[in-house]
Amino acid sequence: MAGKFNPAAHDKHAADPREAASADREAHAKLEAGLIDSFPASDPVSAAQPSPSKPDRERERSAAKARKRSGDEAA
Repeated sequence: MAGKFNPAAHDKHAADPREAASADREAHAKLEAGLIDSFPASDPVSAAQPSPSKPDRERERSAAKARKRSGDEAA
């Protein structure tokens, strides 16, 4: 038998196919660990970090402005 079937196509554009495969295995392992850690839960595991909410963005902007002002005053 040839081995386990992998429906994903080979990435012929990857700089190093072995490194790309290793990164895929690592991402899969992280998702699997997150799934195990969150069981039983209603929300699915996500590999992507969601973008900040509007209040978070506003808080970051005001903090950046405050840092800039304190840096300008120190000069």
